[in-house]
Amino acid sequence: MKKVIEVQNLTKRFSVEKRSGQKFPLNILKRKYEDILAVNNISFDINKGEFVGFIGCNGAGKTTTLKCLCGLLSPDDGEVNVLGYRPVERSHDLLKRMSLVMGNKSQLWWDLPSVDTFLLNKEVYEIDDKEYEENLNMMVDVLGIKNVVDIPVRKLSLGERMKCELAASLLHFPEVVFLDEPTIGLDVFSQQALRNFLKEYRKERNATIVLTSHNMEDVTNLCERVLVIDSGEIIYDGKLDELTKSFVKKKYVKFLLKKEVKVNEISKIGEVVSFNGMEGVVAVDRENITNVLAKFLKEFEVIDIDVEEPSLEDVVRKIFKSAKESTSLG
Repeated sequence: MKKVIEVQNLTKRFSVEKRSGQKFPLNILKRKYEDILAVNNISFDINKGEFVGFIGCNGAGKTTTLKCLCGLLSPDDGEVNVLGYRPVERSHDLLKRMSLVMGNKSQLWWDLPSVDTFLLNKEVYEIDDKEYEENLNMMVDVLGIKNVVDIPVRKLSLGERMKCELAASLLHFPEVVFLDEPTIGLDVFSQQALRNFLKEYRKERNATIVLTSHNMEDVTNLCERVLVIDSGEIIYDGKLDELTKSFVKKKYVKFLLKKEVKVNEISKIGEVVSFNGMEGVVAVDRENITNVLAKFLKEFEVIDIDVEEPSLEDVVRKIFKSAKESTSLG
């Protein structure tokens, strides 16, 4: 498959002021600085048409990496190529073929209707009149913003504003889209509307999309592949459905019994997560799941039983908890 994004040994540092701990330090005119390693020698490739999730805690290096991919930041070491260009050079051709959407930053003019920003972007991206009308009509229809594009941005709800942000960013139909927390602060209905739109856009345009989000529903619904970053280093790069198997060795057995039993009887089956006498959940080793189910059915009168994988939130929480414990032990 064609590689659209190529990252080799990317490293980015930031210089920050060292604090003495004093409220009014005596050496205020002799400030001291130290380098903080935000991204540490990471490498990965992304192929055309992939929808990739970038997962990490606050300060892990997600947004810094995204800004290097867009050319907003220059790498201290390593190479970044997007569509065959070095983003930091800000090639006009590259800028016309990619886009960045940041949930906490707006490109819309606050006191003007969104349609004015659309018209500005039409000129910036050199979209001809016919293509602009077709693209805009499609965006307005799919995103359901026909009744809000003529209203000043400051009067829009957050969900309406984010939909208009997407329309403005994708009006030129970019081949590569970077999304940084696009559903932040949105209600569940607005979140799902944006997800549905992004799925359709990726499918129709065969676009390559990179998403960073703390909302695991975004990642679960949209991404087939995930990159997990911690302390500036990639600790997992692979399929989303393999992430659980790589980091979590247990599955959850949910059950409902016909009559009450004591918790110590259930604890013989596996680690009790919850139990109220008849209904509960136990965590069991992944490779032992068949034997556990057979034992359940043999020893108890079971009305219902089901096996579930841990949620993505649980998996990510476990990954970063293990990383922190390893760091403290080291």
